[in-house]
Amino acid sequence: MDNITTIFREKKLKLTPQRIAVYRYLQSTKDHPSAEIIYKALQPSYPTMSLATVYKALKTLVEVNLVQEINVGEGNFRYDGKIGIHPHIQCVSCGKVDDVEGVSFENLNSDVQNFTEYEIFTNKLYFYGVCPQCKANKA
Repeated sequence: MDNITTIFREKKLKLTPQRIAVYRYLQSTKDHPSAEIIYKALQPSYPTMSLATVYKALKTLVEVNLVQEINVGEGNFRYDGKIGIHPHIQCVSCGKVDDVEGVSFENLNSDVQNFTEYEIFTNKLYFYGVCPQCKANKA
């Protein structure tokens, strides 16, 4: 919690209860929820908070690099409280998005840079497949 306070103070931004709630929600889950899912999850505790407020909070949190915005190609953004560069995998059946863990992509930027004339700053890597639950349901 000190991290968000320090960053907002340094950026001279107002740290509202709604921004804190959205940030805490994303820190508390490994899911990659949309703004709508976050809004519905926070509604019982923050009944006066609008969906627009959630979107604005997410925009600010992304801008100050406390939250990652991901686009797996389904027409809306999802959000991730884990901000380090890491790949994601999406189930093409149910839409679930997970982090890919335990696989090292540490040298990916430098490897790609060696094969192109580009200076690589960052990457976003997405995998698509069928999750274990959907695979079991089909069996």
